[in-house]
Amino acid sequence: MSGGGTIDFEIRPSSQPVSATEREALLANPGFGRIFTDHMVTIRYAEGKGWYDARVEARAPIPMDPATAVLHYAQEIFEGLKAYHRADGKIGLFRPEANAARFVESAHRMAMAPLPTELFLGSIRQLIDIDRAWVPTSTEGSLYLRPFQYASEAFLGVRPAREYLYVLIASPVGPYFAGGVKPVTIWVSNDYTRAAPGGTGAAKCGGNYAAGLAAQAEAAEHGCDQVVYLDAAERRYIDELGGMNVFLVRKDGTMITPPLNGAILPGITRDSVITLAKEQGYSVEERPVSIDEWRDGARSGEIVEAFACGTAAVLTPIGTVRGTEGDFLMGDGTAGQVATALRAHLVDIQFGRRPDPHGWTTTV
Repeated sequence: MSGGGTIDFEIRPSSQPVSATEREALLANPGFGRIFTDHMVTIRYAEGKGWYDARVEARAPIPMDPATAVLHYAQEIFEGLKAYHRADGKIGLFRPEANAARFVESAHRMAMAPLPTELFLGSIRQLIDIDRAWVPTSTEGSLYLRPFQYASEAFLGVRPAREYLYVLIASPVGPYFAGGVKPVTIWVSNDYTRAAPGGTGAAKCGGNYAAGLAAQAEAAEHGCDQVVYLDAAERRYIDELGGMNVFLVRKDGTMITPPLNGAILPGITRDSVITLAKEQGYSVEERPVSIDEWRDGARSGEIVEAFACGTAAVLTPIGTVRGTEGDFLMGDGTAGQVATALRAHLVDIQFGRRPDPHGWTTTV
């Protein structure tokens, strides 16, 4: 069966798929990232040979030599995107080409062989085709897609690997906020930074997230849901949350978000929010914003909203900000009008309930 790009995908359906009855029970309350579909996609790479051996096969453990390079030198990248059961009954994707492009950029930063866009998109089409029944039909339910690539060569030595394995798995998920969208409380980290100029902050690699686990634990100790990082150079300017970009909204409607300076992940949701906000008449400033400006603005009423955005939760209102310099509240602590409206607009496009003038959505 032809897949996407210059190589064909060999289809090996699972001999023991989950029954329709069991699948229906699982989809009734999937949670987030806890259950997985029947199949996965794998594609191999070898220096001098290129990408080869593309397969759709039963999801199963991956055999790994103890000397596999990723275990020692952390050459690994990943992406996150969703498939949606649209209002017209079709299965849709939201800006998958942007994920493919970011996957390539992450590969370059981590000195890895980039997967061609047509293979990235082809793998997604193949997996959705065989596991279509796993796409939830519940309100805001979706099929979370996790493409990842790692250094699969077995060797010990500090150099880029010569062999890689690309894998795509999928997990049906419910709405990120089971009880509805609620403002989160965040902790301003003074002891940890997420990334530094010249580092890997703009790449979507596992090491960035591993490095943030201690800060996330610190946030939890202070009763917070998330951590917000400051820049590594001055510990003064807002960077981003543990896994989401951040926006502030002034009382005049101006929106502010930190610029893409090489240390911040270029979020696809972030880019979409900026586009929609400008269309709705908001002025969007991409500039450095200090934690002092945020704190002072919130206390004076100059900054009336703050929210974070990313694939998993779309838009997340920020209610309370805590830190060693004192706490402050955004507005009255409830979800703001701007964040609520932008979230609804974006989700409606993703689920095909609203026109898509930008061509962001595709059907599979």
